[in-house]
Amino acid sequence: MNKKIFKNNSGLTLIEVLVGVVVSSIMIMAMYTSYSVVNKSFSKVNDRAKISSSGRDIVELLMRDIRMAGFKYILGTNTLDFPTRSYLQFIGGDTTVDLSHDAIIIESGEGALGYGGETFTRHEGSHQCCDRIHIVYDDFNQNDVVQPYKRYKATYYAKPISDKEKKLFRDKDDSAFKNERYAVYKTLRSWSQPLDDETGSWVDDCSECFVGQKVRDYIVDMEFIPLDERGKRITPLPNPTTLAGRESLNKIRAIDVKLTFRSKNPFYKFKAKEGRERVIKALSDRTQKFSDVFLRDAVVVTVHTRNIGTY
Repeated sequence: MNKKIFKNNSGLTLIEVLVGVVVSSIMIMAMYTSYSVVNKSFSKVNDRAKISSSGRDIVELLMRDIRMAGFKYILGTNTLDFPTRSYLQFIGGDTTVDLSHDAIIIESGEGALGYGGETFTRHEGSHQCCDRIHIVYDDFNQNDVVQPYKRYKATYYAKPISDKEKKLFRDKDDSAFKNERYAVYKTLRSWSQPLDDETGSWVDDCSECFVGQKVRDYIVDMEFIPLDERGKRITPLPNPTTLAGRESLNKIRAIDVKLTFRSKNPFYKFKAKEGRERVIKALSDRTQKFSDVFLRDAVVVTVHTRNIGTY
């Protein structure tokens, strides 16, 4: 047998194999750690982006409706045998919020949660979520021979939601998994008053109308601050139920809108310690503190009321 054949055979020793395994493991761990860090950073940036982008829908709706507040349609001389301007009954002054036709009414405090006669128990009672706003504007439809002039009332309000969701967190006071939050809803009603009637009523059965349509989930607070022609805050809030509130109704020239949202999923790793809670500042005096693991972000816009005080 030729011994040279065995002398020329090369291979790996056990030590060399172990060294290779260790080096490969270190490289894989380093790559996984880098991926994990980048993935977590991306998730956080993505969560912030989702809050911002998903909040745009309700902001755009609010801006459109607030800019329409107080709009009056003037048809003028026409060949359709319609009145030259709106004949619709106007109810203002000393009346209820539900019946009023005033351009913008803002409600704050405990009575602002829900719609109409709805009552709820607030989540975290010290937090004052959320304001409610009523916006009234006119329109016209020449194809409707029964009631060509239209009037609509849009109402934005919040309701508490509580459901079970195992992925979020466990309530220490309950064996169930809870996800407590608020959501924003919108109701659109129409004033029904045919041409040959002198009085009318608010209805919600028109083709464009709807009641309690959810606009945005996971909201923390919704604030509406009315401003006068000098940009100063109007107090008290415009409301027809009190004399001072009625005096504020026609002073509105703009509305500061602040919407605060929270993430659907946990964002922070740990809850905030007592005394180091995460603070969400408000436009009013209801600054809120939170110690849970959710991200919160706010959107603030100033919307000018183009039609109030122009007639």
